[in-house]
Amino acid sequence: MAEENKIKKNKYEIDMCNGPILKKMLLFALPLMASSILQLLFNAADVIVVGNFAGDNSLGAVGSTTSLINLLVNLFIGLSVGANVLTARYFGAKQKKDLDETVHTAMALSIISGIVLTIVGIIGAPVILKWMGTSDELLDLAVIYLRVYFIGMTAMMVYNFGAAILRAMGDTKRPMYFLMLSGVINVLLNLLFVIVFKMDVAGVALATTISQCVSAALVVLCLMKADNGIKLVLKKISIKREKLIKILQIGLPAGFQGTLFALANVVIQSSINSFGKVVVTGSSAAANIEGFVYVAMNAFHQAAISFTSQNVGAGKYERVNKILYTALGCVIVVGILFGNLAYLFGEPLLNFYTDSPAVIEQGMIRLAYICTTYALCGIMDVMVGSLRGLGYSIVPMIVSLLGACVFRIVFLSTIFKLAEFHHIETVYMTYPISWIMTFAAHVVSFVIIKKRINKRLGYE
Repeated sequence: MAEENKIKKNKYEIDMCNGPILKKMLLFALPLMASSILQLLFNAADVIVVGNFAGDNSLGAVGSTTSLINLLVNLFIGLSVGANVLTARYFGAKQKKDLDETVHTAMALSIISGIVLTIVGIIGAPVILKWMGTSDELLDLAVIYLRVYFIGMTAMMVYNFGAAILRAMGDTKRPMYFLMLSGVINVLLNLLFVIVFKMDVAGVALATTISQCVSAALVVLCLMKADNGIKLVLKKISIKREKLIKILQIGLPAGFQGTLFALANVVIQSSINSFGKVVVTGSSAAANIEGFVYVAMNAFHQAAISFTSQNVGAGKYERVNKILYTALGCVIVVGILFGNLAYLFGEPLLNFYTDSPAVIEQGMIRLAYICTTYALCGIMDVMVGSLRGLGYSIVPMIVSLLGACVFRIVFLSTIFKLAEFHHIETVYMTYPISWIMTFAAHVVSFVIIKKRINKRLGYE
């Protein structure tokens, strides 16, 4: 039995259960940060190429779909969090059979998720975009972009689930390499399809879809060649009921939480849409810049999940608080530094997306309210990561429902409707206010849960 459960280590792994935490967390987070930025460049490349070579209508059409894409995708991306937590836990506990079943169940789930998303995205695009209040001049182009984009959903899901499995082992370098290659392919195809073939928004969506297929193929090949307990055998891809239930127990609440945030953002996007094309376009460009700050901070959210999960699996609960404090310190530094740099260099950065002074002015308004306070979002997410790593996913989902979704919707349905507050600045203010409220509630939740765990383990 000891031999059966022995898991071979490789050079890409990080020992999360022993020794100093900060250095190892940085080794984990920095490649993840880089790969997340590369992944975000897929959409940014779409927006920049469209804005410069297809016009403001096409730019607005692509930007107006971002909230909807997040809404539809976040539920299933949340399931990959469940796969990450479970894989890390079994890896930390050195349970090879359970680890093998988790990997193959997760990959089967990724394929099913991708197919479902493709069907929903292609069929539902026109109706949902109209419901969001997308203007008539942007609607047709937005529908085209969304439908072509969603053809690649299976590839996106396979990559994200595969990368989640690798992250559970501390391997964030190879996903970065894969995205470097697919990112270059995406940019080159963007330029080819839009400038040479004049395909407009369909061209940039198709380029993203093809590049996603490349990254998915690479992560699958990586898992097929793995020798550390996560080896993927294609004929073994199937659903193991016990592992599926455990993935769903963690992943579904995480997915619902992401969906709730995205839903609130859809409501916000609808409010932004009411101010017209210039504001929508400026907001879309600024949101793309913000995205780079967000994924830089999100690397420490992912680190909190993987580090906490492995230590829980290894029974080293005494390291959980140290992991949390380290992740919080890192995310505060990154959030303040990157967020304020994004605002400071906002105008030249926005010039990559558009040369319209009016659009740039609107983009700067959004950056002023959101980027300068983005560290608040980062610390909120790290708290969520720690709770998920402990195996508690329903609590942060409920807190997020109240602190983000409900609050934002109520705020925009009441105060925003008043004449004296009916400004675009009021819309943007909902972000930092909701981050503060939600972070405070997560801190209280963590303290209560940790006390319960300590009591159960006899530490108190």
